[in-house]
Amino acid sequence: MSNAFVIASDGVDPKLVPHRPLYTGAKIPGIGLGTFGSDRFSAEEIAQAVQDAIAVGYRQIDCASVYGNEHLIGLALRDVMAGGVPREELWITSKLWNDKHGEYDVIPSCEKSLKDLQLDYLDLYLVHWPFPNHHAPGVSADSRDPCAQPYIHEHFMKTWRQMEKLVERGLVRHIGTSNVTIPKLKLILRDAEIKPACNEMELHPHFQQPDLFRFVVNNGIVPIGYSPIGSPRRPNRDRTDADTVDIEDPVIVTIAQRLNVHPAVVCVKWAAQRGQVPIPFSIRREQYLSNLKCVVSDPLTDEEMQAIAGIDKNCRLIKGQVFLWQGARGWEDLWDVNGEITTR
Repeated sequence: MSNAFVIASDGVDPKLVPHRPLYTGAKIPGIGLGTFGSDRFSAEEIAQAVQDAIAVGYRQIDCASVYGNEHLIGLALRDVMAGGVPREELWITSKLWNDKHGEYDVIPSCEKSLKDLQLDYLDLYLVHWPFPNHHAPGVSADSRDPCAQPYIHEHFMKTWRQMEKLVERGLVRHIGTSNVTIPKLKLILRDAEIKPACNEMELHPHFQQPDLFRFVVNNGIVPIGYSPIGSPRRPNRDRTDADTVDIEDPVIVTIAQRLNVHPAVVCVKWAAQRGQVPIPFSIRREQYLSNLKCVVSDPLTDEEMQAIAGIDKNCRLIKGQVFLWQGARGWEDLWDVNGEITTR
């Protein structure tokens, strides 16, 4: 990576990018760059994309310890800040991985991410999944953690208390949840001393999660949407024959033709306009630049927004099979599809 940081002439002024207000009064940039390489891209490629994305106007970078690339992203962040981008302009998120839910593991895990990212604080720290279940990198869909267990609220709240301590210590500005359901989130909101500022969740035109989306927004939590274009490069373990493809939907394609853009851009524009914060991933400059430009350009029409609302297929792509416990009936048990927490 170069030592000099240059703002790209064809980039987007970060001041023009919409922001979403949090209940604390802080504002999160309305689009971010994801950094999960889906087992397909190297840490070096992703770190270079982070540096270049900031050069074209991105100010939010969505990281996680389990992605295995924070140490190289830290070098990119060091370079861009040394080149003149103030730390205060950046919004950096990381996440607590499942094998670090223990009371004595949360704070050290966050400190490790801070060291790797070469930062004094994180803007947002999420509990990546509400289970302590984990898996080795690159495993298949039938891989299982022999110690996996369903959601146990008392255990989760012990983890959450340590997350709250991170805020109290100034290591983290905000904390949040990820991959939770309404029943789980109700309990967390009931018992939290510091409530989640954001909830990260799968959101794309074929999986709009309207009930969870409304619940999150109505409780003053900002929804962050991962896989906003339908995650075409997701790991093979997350693929099934029943999956649909957002960017091939006729409604999306028709709008893309009107705008003369790739269908993926329509998905990102819809997400930002709907009110969630999309975090598309790409290492290709033309893709992450077009994703950024679309949130500051002419909005979709009301009719187009209504048309996209009508193509929801309830098609969850990131099913999480590898987190299932012994006795679970299927991936649906992770997501409380009947409105109650699955405890067996």
